Amino acid sequence: MMRTSRGPAGRRLPFAFAIGLVAAILFSAAACRPPDDTAAGPKPPKAGIAPKELTLHGHTRVDNYYWLNEREDPKVLEYLKAENAYTEAMMKPIAAFENKLYDEIVGRIKQTDLSVPYRSDGYYYYVRYDEGKDYPVHCRKKGSLEAAEEVLLDVNEMAQGHAYFSVTGLSVSSDNTLLAYGVDTVSRRKYALHFKNLATGETLPDTIPLTTGAAAWANDNKTVFYTQIDDTTLRPQKIFRHVLGTPAGSDVLVFHETDETFNAFAYKTKSKKYIFIASTSTLSSEYRFIPADKPGAEFQVFQARERDHEYDVDHYRDTFYVRTNMGARNFRLMTAAPGKTGKADWAELIPHRDDVLLEDFELFKGALVLVERKNGLLQIRVKPWDKSPEHYLDFGEETYSAWPSTNREFDTEWLRYGYESLTTPASTFDYNMATREKKLLKQEEVLGGFDAANYKAERHYATARDGVKVPVSLVYRKGFVKDGTAPCLLYGYGSYGASTDADFSSPRLSLLDRGFVFAIAHIRGGQEMGRAWYEDGKLLKKKNTFTDFIDCAEYLVAQKYTQPGRLFAEGGSAGGLLMGAVVNMRPDLFKGALVGVPFVDVVTTMLDKSIPLTTGEFDEWGNPEIKEYYDYMLSYSPYDQVEAKDYPALFVTTGWQDSQVQYFEPAKWVAKLRAVKTDKNPLLLWTNMEGGHGGVSGRFRRLRQTAMEYAFILDLAGIKE
Repeated sequence: MMRTSRGPAGRRLPFAFAIGLVAAILFSAAACRPPDDTAAGPKPPKAGIAPKELTLHGHTRVDNYYWLNEREDPKVLEYLKAENAYTEAMMKPIAAFENKLYDEIVGRIKQTDLSVPYRSDGYYYYVRYDEGKDYPVHCRKKGSLEAAEEVLLDVNEMAQGHAYFSVTGLSVSSDNTLLAYGVDTVSRRKYALHFKNLATGETLPDTIPLTTGAAAWANDNKTVFYTQIDDTTLRPQKIFRHVLGTPAGSDVLVFHETDETFNAFAYKTKSKKYIFIASTSTLSSEYRFIPADKPGAEFQVFQARERDHEYDVDHYRDTFYVRTNMGARNFRLMTAAPGKTGKADWAELIPHRDDVLLEDFELFKGALVLVERKNGLLQIRVKPWDKSPEHYLDFGEETYSAWPSTNREFDTEWLRYGYESLTTPASTFDYNMATREKKLLKQEEVLGGFDAANYKAERHYATARDGVKVPVSLVYRKGFVKDGTAPCLLYGYGSYGASTDADFSSPRLSLLDRGFVFAIAHIRGGQEMGRAWYEDGKLLKKKNTFTDFIDCAEYLVAQKYTQPGRLFAEGGSAGGLLMGAVVNMRPDLFKGALVGVPFVDVVTTMLDKSIPLTTGEFDEWGNPEIKEYYDYMLSYSPYDQVEAKDYPALFVTTGWQDSQVQYFEPAKWVAKLRAVKTDKNPLLLWTNMEGGHGGVSGRFRRLRQTAMEYAFILDLAGIKE
């Protein structure tokens, strides 16, 4: 997601950024002072101060903690470990409660579990989990579910000896005999591409480093197209053609995306007739293609890139289907013939609507399926090709999340889709588009006596300060009394046009069952209410995201769902920026906040083009080399806006290997807060030394951090067991 996107330790500043001299006089010999165990209670570490002047547009900022950017400096690691030691010491009095929460959360998980199999090219594919094991086993069966199981990858075996292990991008060749997959053992999104002969079980010698982990197979079953990333910025920039059995050094470069604001990737159409290369930025896209039967052909541009024109393409029968925002703010669907792919020859199939965002589409033999968003909610629309009446699926709840699931085949009347809500666990359905029959194939089993009837979800609209109605979804356990005394955790994100839908969380039950209200603020910067919702929460309108969240919080207080002394906030990545901004703007409104991998040093990061994601996100945040954007970003950047005042209690997390938001952003922010804040509220920084942006790998290990965070806010709410 986005800042669910950000990359390797950048130490280089752009040319336009005038650097002042480093005054090291105040820099202590040690990077920090460890907790003083001789005094009453743990003492927080104090980061050494080394003022660095950063000058641009005639304005100078002084960064006392810029030295924390230097990953290779042993004092940096020393400081982070001291912060971890302090966090452990501070959490020690509630360690038993934390362990109880962890056992409770894990106890709801069905440890031996199986995904719903999906059919592709005569095989049924699924993932299973075994008792007590952290990683999935990827499997398939030929012809029927009664056939013998074939294990494609047992990630538990592969992960042995690794502190972190991630497998991604599994794709099978057209003849079903070869598997391509990516492996990351560091958590920096640098995937090595591997190949396995599924007939013999042999892992082939072909190994390709520095990829996204995904590959698109040509129809000759020996040629793949893959994306190579830049070793420093991690930008997906080059598409290569590799023939199995040949050395990687002989791979042919078929496309190089030289514009630093674009990313490139390759994929195969659902029809399996074409290989596409997509080149996308925040506001523009461009596609090129070849027949999948002719991997040596030269790629042809589908429609040349244009500023502010976004489109994407799939193929069915003899027609290309194009979702485009050309003359359509909320997107429309067009068709194109293989020989006439330029926009001048596109024909409209689904027109633009001011009140409906066209998010996606799925092609079947009998129907076109459209994924739309209206009034903040996802809808699935079935439009038969034979002109018979179209219809929408009815989900029956006022706030929820729904999406097409894995639909690999055209020739079926059954649409596979997923559904969940704040009270309904993740569910997989098959829906007959002709008869409208619906089959529940699986619902996540929540152990420990969970009953959805014990919980109630609601949908509200808070009025923002400029009069805009902002959706708020919330859930609580029945028996809740709306008198303002309940604790409440308010979650928000609001960036990149990523909509936050109402989902189910079994760990969250540990809060709800102890009297918490959980709420989601569907703030601007996402795309819940259409494309305008995104555009009104980015660039020079970014502050709408923060004020929307504050206004939603005030709404919950006014409606007596909670009160400021019982209200907590949560956000991660770009949502961590949200947290940093709102605790600067309204620290009095929140008792505490959970701040995950936060993007808080906005100006400095967006001036450093060596850091992953920077160049590709000028259209999201603005380019601070332009004074108008510099001034605006500086006015909300959480690190730059830290002041000597009281702040809520904060639990801040980061990952040493985080490639999306570098560890030094939250580390610097915490160090500065420690130095200037005037309150005595807890301020904890937890650095996961083995993980990156998404934390550690493994389904159980990552829940340790969840238990820590929940113990932190429950204790602040006066709930001790």
